[in-house]
Amino acid sequence: MSEANSQSVSLERVVVVYGGHSAEREVSLKSGAAIIDALQRQGVNVQGYDPREGGLVGLEKLAPTAVFVALHGRGGEDGTLQGALELLGIPYTGSGVLASALGMDKQRTKQVWQALALPTPESIMLDAQSDWAGVVAQLGLPLVVKPVHEGSTLGINIVDDQAALKAAYHDAARFDARVMAERFIQGGEYTVSLLDDQVLPAIRVEVPGGFYDYEAKYLTDTTEYHLPCGLSQEDEAALATLCQQAFAAIGGEGWGRVDVMRDSEGRFWLLEVNTVPGMTDHSLVPQSAAYAGIDFDQLVMRILRTAGQLSAS
Repeated sequence: MSEANSQSVSLERVVVVYGGHSAEREVSLKSGAAIIDALQRQGVNVQGYDPREGGLVGLEKLAPTAVFVALHGRGGEDGTLQGALELLGIPYTGSGVLASALGMDKQRTKQVWQALALPTPESIMLDAQSDWAGVVAQLGLPLVVKPVHEGSTLGINIVDDQAALKAAYHDAARFDARVMAERFIQGGEYTVSLLDDQVLPAIRVEVPGGFYDYEAKYLTDTTEYHLPCGLSQEDEAALATLCQQAFAAIGGEGWGRVDVMRDSEGRFWLLEVNTVPGMTDHSLVPQSAAYAGIDFDQLVMRILRTAGQLSAS
């Protein structure tokens, strides 16, 4: 836990930071609005702040006693905001600088997991001069092409043949200068939310089209979220332990979400970590919390407490 986060913080002026400049701005605005409403219902003195309007200077002028980080993507989930808040001595929710930066970088997260022998699909970094045939030979087909520093499945494509690989690279490169190809895991998709030391019930995500993309996450009502997830008690416990290990490996704190695939042989494969997950009406953490008996307002207050031991003042 960061030094700022280890101190007792006050509810006197809580600021929810949301919006920002990233490609996930619209999702962040929805998350932030829901969080603000929840905190107001709990009687917290809260206001929202969009750093696109006044930057860090504008936030500092508000003199927050605690910041609820609801910025998704770069500029809020990648350690830059966390570092600024550290320098200002303002307690904030969630993971610190290092874990935030690592969690935002899918390739380096995988390298940490691989060093600890945690299962994650093999991947290759791509550029415009990549040997496309060589990539296919190493990873097989289908494979997944994704921006390294983007969330909400923006810029991600599943490639079924070599001819489509180059186009998928250029599509991902619109979002990020660093692009990776990853071995595709055929099977069930699971997501596990973590709240302090509690692992919330796993969700199995099922999409009619087979791809949990931006539309399936935030816009459509046809995506199915299975709670309970359908795993045996033993397998769900193993999944929970794996996700705790994955989150701890990058130094994650407070709350977060780990996304996992399960192959046809029953093996789990870690995909990525989200250190500032969505809090919209379609988001996964609130669904899992509700199934565990934690309503949205309680969830928001528990996340706020990850900024430190709150003192009501």
